[in-house]
Amino acid sequence: MFDGTIGELIEQLGRLPGVGPKSAQRIAFFVLQNPNYDPRDLADVLASIRERVRFCDTCGMLATDTECDICQDVRRDETVLCVVEEAKDVWAIERTREYRGRYHVLGGALSPIDGIGPDQLRIRELMARLGNSAITEVIIATDPNLEGEATASYLSRMLEQPGLTVSRLASGLPVGGDLEYADEVTLGRAFAGRRSV
Repeated sequence: MFDGTIGELIEQLGRLPGVGPKSAQRIAFFVLQNPNYDPRDLADVLASIRERVRFCDTCGMLATDTECDICQDVRRDETVLCVVEEAKDVWAIERTREYRGRYHVLGGALSPIDGIGPDQLRIRELMARLGNSAITEVIIATDPNLEGEATASYLSRMLEQPGLTVSRLASGLPVGGDLEYADEVTLGRAFAGRRSV
Protein backbone atom coordinates (compact mmCIF):
# COMPACT_ATOMS: atom_id res chain seq x y z
CA MET A 1 0.00 0.00 0.00
CA PHE A 2 2.80 2.45 0.90
CA ASP A 3 5.94 2.50 -1.21
CA GLY A 4 9.38 3.92 -0.62
CA THR A 5 10.55 5.38 2.66
CA ILE A 6 7.10 5.45 4.31
CA GLY A 7 6.56 1.79 3.43
CA GLU A 8 9.99 0.91 4.85
CA LEU A 9 9.22 2.77 8.09
CA ILE A 10 5.87 0.99 8.46
CA GLU A 11 7.51 -2.35 7.70
CA GLN A 12 10.26 -1.82 10.29
CA LEU A 13 7.78 -0.68 12.95
CA GLY A 14 5.57 -3.69 12.18
CA ARG A 15 8.46 -6.05 12.94
CA LEU A 16 8.42 -4.98 16.59
CA PRO A 17 6.55 -7.34 18.94
CA GLY A 18 3.00 -6.22 19.67
CA VAL A 19 2.94 -3.73 16.79
CA GLY A 20 0.58 -4.81 14.05
CA PRO A 21 0.16 -3.21 10.63
CA LYS A 22 -2.40 -0.63 11.80
CA SER A 23 -0.33 0.38 14.84
CA ALA A 24 2.76 0.66 12.63
CA GLN A 25 0.86 3.01 10.30
CA ARG A 26 -0.36 5.13 13.23
CA ILE A 27 3.16 5.46 14.63
CA ALA A 28 4.59 6.31 11.21
CA PHE A 29 2.01 9.02 10.59
CA PHE A 30 2.49 10.41 14.10
CA VAL A 31 6.21 10.78 13.41
CA LEU A 32 5.53 12.42 10.03
CA GLN A 33 2.72 14.75 11.11
CA ASN A 34 3.93 15.93 14.52
CA PRO A 35 6.45 18.78 14.06
CA ASN A 36 7.28 18.81 17.80
CA TYR A 37 8.48 15.19 17.75
CA ASP A 38 12.08 14.63 16.72
CA PRO A 39 12.52 10.97 15.64
CA ARG A 40 16.30 11.35 16.00
CA ASP A 41 15.85 11.14 19.79
CA LEU A 42 14.29 7.70 19.41
CA ALA A 43 16.90 6.68 16.83
CA ASP A 44 19.74 7.72 19.16
CA VAL A 45 18.34 5.67 22.04
CA LEU A 46 17.73 2.65 19.82
CA ALA A 47 21.22 2.90 18.34
CA SER A 48 22.92 2.97 21.74
CA ILE A 49 20.69 0.57 23.70
CA ARG A 50 22.89 -2.49 23.22
CA GLU A 51 25.97 -0.63 24.42
CA ARG A 52 24.29 1.01 27.42
CA VAL A 53 22.06 -1.79 28.73
CA ARG A 54 23.24 -5.18 29.92
CA PHE A 55 22.10 -7.95 32.24
CA CYS A 56 22.71 -7.65 35.97
CA ASP A 57 25.54 -9.95 37.08
CA THR A 58 23.59 -10.94 40.19
CA CYS A 59 19.96 -11.41 39.16
CA GLY A 60 19.83 -11.24 35.35
CA MET A 61 17.60 -8.14 35.27
CA LEU A 62 18.28 -5.34 32.78
CA ALA A 63 20.83 -2.86 34.11
CA THR A 64 23.06 0.00 33.05
CA ASP A 65 25.80 -1.11 35.48
CA THR A 66 27.13 -4.46 36.65
CA GLU A 67 24.20 -4.65 39.09
CA CYS A 68 20.62 -3.45 38.62
CA ASP A 69 18.93 -0.89 40.87
CA ILE A 70 17.05 -3.61 42.77
CA CYS A 71 20.20 -5.56 43.63
CA GLN A 72 21.88 -2.34 44.75
CA ASP A 73 18.95 -1.34 46.99
CA VAL A 74 19.97 -2.11 50.59
CA ARG A 75 16.34 -1.69 51.76
CA ARG A 76 15.31 -4.90 49.96
CA ASP A 77 14.70 -8.07 51.96
CA GLU A 78 17.69 -10.31 51.22
CA THR A 79 16.02 -13.41 52.69
CA VAL A 80 13.30 -13.64 50.02
CA LEU A 81 13.98 -14.36 46.35
CA CYS A 82 11.36 -14.25 43.59
CA VAL A 83 12.23 -16.34 40.51
CA VAL A 84 10.74 -15.07 37.23
CA GLU A 85 11.13 -16.03 33.59
CA GLU A 86 11.92 -12.65 32.02
CA ALA A 87 12.93 -9.12 33.04
CA LYS A 88 9.48 -7.84 32.04
CA ASP A 89 8.02 -10.04 34.79
CA VAL A 90 10.03 -8.09 37.38
CA TRP A 91 8.43 -4.87 36.19
CA ALA A 92 4.96 -6.42 36.41
CA ILE A 93 5.57 -7.50 40.02
CA GLU A 94 7.15 -4.18 40.96
CA ARG A 95 4.03 -2.32 39.76
CA THR A 96 2.01 -4.07 42.48
CA ARG A 97 4.20 -2.54 45.24
CA GLU A 98 3.52 -5.72 47.25
CA TYR A 99 6.93 -7.37 47.05
CA ARG A 100 10.12 -5.99 48.62
CA GLY A 101 12.55 -8.88 48.21
CA ARG A 102 15.13 -9.71 45.57
CA TYR A 103 14.73 -11.33 42.14
CA HIS A 104 16.31 -13.95 39.94
CA VAL A 105 15.58 -13.85 36.19
CA LEU A 106 15.86 -17.25 34.50
CA GLY A 107 15.93 -15.92 30.95
CA GLY A 108 13.00 -18.06 29.80
CA ALA A 109 11.20 -21.28 30.66
CA LEU A 110 11.83 -24.96 30.04
CA SER A 111 10.58 -25.94 26.60
CA PRO A 112 11.98 -29.19 25.18
CA ILE A 113 10.12 -28.58 21.89
CA ASP A 114 12.06 -25.33 21.44
CA GLY A 115 15.31 -26.91 22.65
CA ILE A 116 15.33 -24.99 25.94
CA GLY A 117 16.53 -27.15 28.79
CA PRO A 118 17.95 -26.36 32.24
CA ASP A 119 21.36 -25.53 30.76
CA GLN A 120 19.88 -22.73 28.63
CA LEU A 121 18.37 -21.01 31.68
CA ARG A 122 20.05 -19.29 34.63
CA ILE A 123 19.34 -22.20 36.99
CA ARG A 124 23.01 -22.84 37.78
CA GLU A 125 23.35 -19.18 38.83
CA LEU A 126 20.23 -19.54 40.99
CA MET A 127 21.68 -22.53 42.82
CA ALA A 128 24.96 -20.64 43.35
CA ARG A 129 23.06 -17.67 44.81
CA LEU A 130 21.25 -19.94 47.25
CA GLY A 131 24.51 -21.47 48.41
CA ASN A 132 26.14 -18.11 49.06
CA SER A 133 23.38 -16.15 50.78
CA ALA A 134 20.91 -15.92 53.63
CA ILE A 135 17.86 -16.67 51.45
CA THR A 136 15.16 -18.51 53.41
CA GLU A 137 12.28 -18.33 50.92
CA VAL A 138 12.08 -18.72 47.15
CA ILE A 139 8.88 -17.65 45.40
CA ILE A 140 8.47 -19.25 41.98
CA ALA A 141 6.65 -16.77 39.75
CA THR A 142 6.79 -18.43 36.34
CA ASP A 143 3.94 -18.04 33.88
CA PRO A 144 0.85 -20.22 34.44
CA ASN A 145 1.25 -22.02 31.10
CA LEU A 146 2.69 -25.40 30.14
CA GLU A 147 6.31 -24.20 30.01
CA GLY A 148 5.99 -22.13 33.18
CA GLU A 149 4.43 -25.03 35.07
CA ALA A 150 7.18 -27.40 33.90
CA THR A 151 9.80 -24.89 35.01
CA ALA A 152 8.12 -24.41 38.40
CA SER A 153 7.91 -28.17 38.92
CA TYR A 154 11.57 -28.64 37.98
CA LEU A 155 12.70 -25.79 40.26
CA SER A 156 10.63 -27.00 43.21
CA ARG A 157 12.43 -30.38 43.03
CA MET A 158 15.85 -28.70 42.65
CA LEU A 159 15.23 -26.37 45.58
CA GLU A 160 14.28 -28.99 48.17
CA GLN A 161 16.67 -28.30 51.03
CA PRO A 162 16.38 -27.85 54.80
CA GLY A 163 15.60 -24.33 55.96
CA LEU A 164 14.35 -23.16 52.56
CA THR A 165 10.67 -22.46 51.96
CA VAL A 166 9.61 -22.76 48.33
CA SER A 167 6.28 -21.27 47.29
CA ARG A 168 4.46 -20.64 44.02
CA LEU A 169 2.40 -17.59 43.13
CA ALA A 170 -1.29 -18.34 43.44
CA SER A 171 -3.30 -18.51 40.27
CA GLY A 172 -6.98 -18.70 39.61
CA LEU A 173 -9.88 -16.52 38.60
CA PRO A 174 -9.23 -12.95 37.51
CA VAL A 175 -11.04 -10.12 39.24
CA GLY A 176 -14.16 -9.30 37.24
CA GLY A 177 -14.20 -12.70 35.52
CA ASP A 178 -17.20 -14.99 35.16
CA LEU A 179 -17.10 -18.60 36.35
CA GLU A 180 -18.83 -19.85 33.22
CA TYR A 181 -15.93 -18.66 31.05
CA ALA A 182 -13.12 -20.09 33.19
CA ASP A 183 -11.32 -23.14 31.86
CA GLU A 184 -11.05 -26.28 33.98
CA VAL A 185 -7.40 -25.75 34.96
CA THR A 186 -7.95 -22.15 36.09
CA LEU A 187 -11.09 -23.06 38.03
CA GLY A 188 -9.32 -26.06 39.60
CA ARG A 189 -6.45 -23.83 40.74
CA ALA A 190 -8.88 -21.32 42.16
CA PHE A 191 -10.38 -24.10 44.31
CA ALA A 192 -6.97 -25.45 45.33
CA GLY A 193 -5.69 -21.98 46.24
CA ARG A 194 -8.76 -20.85 48.17
CA ARG A 195 -8.27 -19.16 51.55
CA SER A 196 -10.45 -18.32 54.48
CA VAL A 197 -12.10 -14.90 54.64
